[in-house]
Amino acid sequence: MDVSRLWAPVTRWGEFRRRQLEALEQSNHIAARAVEVDDVPVAAPAAATASTGSAGLTDSRDSTGSTDSPVDEMLLGSDAPEPHRSPPPGEGAGSIPTAPYGTVGRPLNRHSPFYIGFFGATGAMLAVGLWQLMGRLTTTLTVLVVAFFLTLALNPIVDRLVARGVRRAGAVAVVFGGAIVVFVLIGFLVIPPVVDQGAQLAQTAPTYAQDALNSRWVREIDKNYDVIDKVQAELTTKLSDQRFLEGLLGGLLGAGRAVLNGAFQFFTILVLTLYFLASLPRVKQAAYAMVPSTRRARFVSLSEEIMRRVGSYAIGQVSIATLNAILSFFMMSLVGIPYAAVLAVSVGLLGLIPMVGATLGAVLVCLVAFFDEPQKAVIAGVYYLVYQQLENYLVAPRIMQRTVSVPGPVTVVAALAGGALLGVLGALLAIPVAAGLLLLYEEVLVPRQRRA
Repeated sequence: MDVSRLWAPVTRWGEFRRRQLEALEQSNHIAARAVEVDDVPVAAPAAATASTGSAGLTDSRDSTGSTDSPVDEMLLGSDAPEPHRSPPPGEGAGSIPTAPYGTVGRPLNRHSPFYIGFFGATGAMLAVGLWQLMGRLTTTLTVLVVAFFLTLALNPIVDRLVARGVRRAGAVAVVFGGAIVVFVLIGFLVIPPVVDQGAQLAQTAPTYAQDALNSRWVREIDKNYDVIDKVQAELTTKLSDQRFLEGLLGGLLGAGRAVLNGAFQFFTILVLTLYFLASLPRVKQAAYAMVPSTRRARFVSLSEEIMRRVGSYAIGQVSIATLNAILSFFMMSLVGIPYAAVLAVSVGLLGLIPMVGATLGAVLVCLVAFFDEPQKAVIAGVYYLVYQQLENYLVAPRIMQRTVSVPGPVTVVAALAGGALLGVLGALLAIPVAAGLLLLYEEVLVPRQRRA
């Protein structure tokens, strides 16, 4: 007699019972989750019954949750569901537990037209308010951007001093003190000659005007069209006009106010640069802490590379402009072009502007030399033609070798966009910003598109 044939019905019965109980437990879990979502707590029944389908069998359990059949208990073993626990006292079947502050109601219907319209209008008003706020804070944001740019330009020097064993506070003091000394020297080079030459111009202006009036071509024009009398009458009318005098005084006061505001902003930029240099590591760590830990390493590496390249670009551009100014000063001193110190400083400052700065400085020097003596202008023009070739193909590649290489069209577009947005300051900041965006394009966007 084959025992396995006798045991086969019992095995099939056990598998059937197991599937029925698993289906029952799954349905109970789904119902419990639905109740939790609707925030309507319902107590579970004390005993669960399940239909056996076409076989007409039922699952009868007692109040403790155990099966009626010993065969079922033997076949199910540890996979049997946990016994049902009776509810706490005071909470019978079907009762709703009370909360100290009441039960949570249903959320708002996010598909309601009122809901969509209200929050859409609120978002639009916030956007308009932020845009107006940004417009009012343009000057403050510009000062912050310039200070941060100067910080990135000076930070590589501070890091080198720190790497050689100097404390960061001492390194910041040395670098910032050197920057102040450079600004003071530039001021001493520029301000005294400008003041002296302005005073000389004011003293000789009447002589220039009289010489111009006594010239032959002015006399011919006055003889035919009576220009001098008309000009004198127009000046007399303007000087007697109260509105013209108020506008003139307002313009002079506005110019003085602009000078004071410029000096205050310059001092503010220096102070912010000092603070940024001293606290740059802490600022970076605080900014990096806001990035999720899973992406922090890549974010830190990209940010550090962008800041390194921006700082290297700034140092390189300042070095090239300084070299141009020094060599221009020696050239003008040898040729005999007047105002050599002032023109050299102007050439250095214009050299900071990418692409066109050096050309503008050369044109300025050639114009001053032409009015002094045309031969000097020719010599200056030949000098700048040769120097710019050497700078473009020999000096700049060696100094800029550690910075990101920005393609020519991107450089032109970035400089034009920066100049249109923020003037000369925008043109100065356009190239390093384009370099950072180009790095993000190469390291983030392109690999992501390849994986897609």
